[in-house]
Amino acid sequence: MAKKPAQRKSKTKSSDAVRIGIIGGSGLYSMSGLTATREVRVKTPFGEPSDAFVIGELEGHRVAFLARHGRGHRLSPSEINYRANICALKMLGVERVLSVSAVGSLREEYAPLDFLIPDQFFDRTRLRRSTFFGDGVVAHVGFDRPVCGQLAGALGAACERANVNVHRVGTYVCMEGPQFSTLAESHTYRQLRFDVIGMTNLTEAKLAREAELCYATVAMITDYDCWHPAHASVTVTEIIENLTRNATNAQNVIRETVKHMVDTRDCKCGSALAHAILTDRKLIPVTVKKRLAAIAGKYLA
Repeated sequence: MAKKPAQRKSKTKSSDAVRIGIIGGSGLYSMSGLTATREVRVKTPFGEPSDAFVIGELEGHRVAFLARHGRGHRLSPSEINYRANICALKMLGVERVLSVSAVGSLREEYAPLDFLIPDQFFDRTRLRRSTFFGDGVVAHVGFDRPVCGQLAGALGAACERANVNVHRVGTYVCMEGPQFSTLAESHTYRQLRFDVIGMTNLTEAKLAREAELCYATVAMITDYDCWHPAHASVTVTEIIENLTRNATNAQNVIRETVKHMVDTRDCKCGSALAHAILTDRKLIPVTVKKRLAAIAGKYLA
């Protein structure tokens, strides 16, 4: 007698914890396909996140969506409270963060409307608070591989299923902004063999690693920065036009990624702090332990 195939139980229940976070950047201020939604404002020890989180069901999973710049694009890259955003995701129960952002291309073959899944970052920021630690507690997390390989692979595969032209490795140089690059800077970045330039993702990646969250980025290419002879300068109008065209592709990629998300994390992201905190626990101020409870509480007892 033939064996009946096992029925797959629904993964989504109203009581399920939120395990997947989505951070939408320029041009992606909401997530299509998200159902049974509700807004949640999260208070963190590091201040207010960029906006309320929209929590709902997407492709059989509960997710939390956040507009990085706030709905209506109210926050510049230097004004974003990255620590509050990542801490709030951790407090909601998130384990994986899918980040979407607009970038400029530094290579001819990385054309506008292509997507890149960067595997490396280079820091050119100056004004960011990019660690949860300090004030009496010192921690050094490993960051040689700044994105989760498992999650980056899932995003790359999702791009291919969504018929988006994707480059699956590359270096994202993160500048301070909000001004775009000078021509000298753009040519220098090309000489250093960087691939794309943006203003937000490295700070998120650093904090996600400290919070023991898996993190990977979909970098949506909107322009050739200012180095390309046929694109003498970057205009906001050009970028907005390409952002609009990219938004649908980005949402399709996120849905495909979530749809095929596996439950287990076969990576080391979830134990990034295991050997990172150097400070004698007896010397850490009680107020600091309280502030870090959501991020590192299990290591501070």
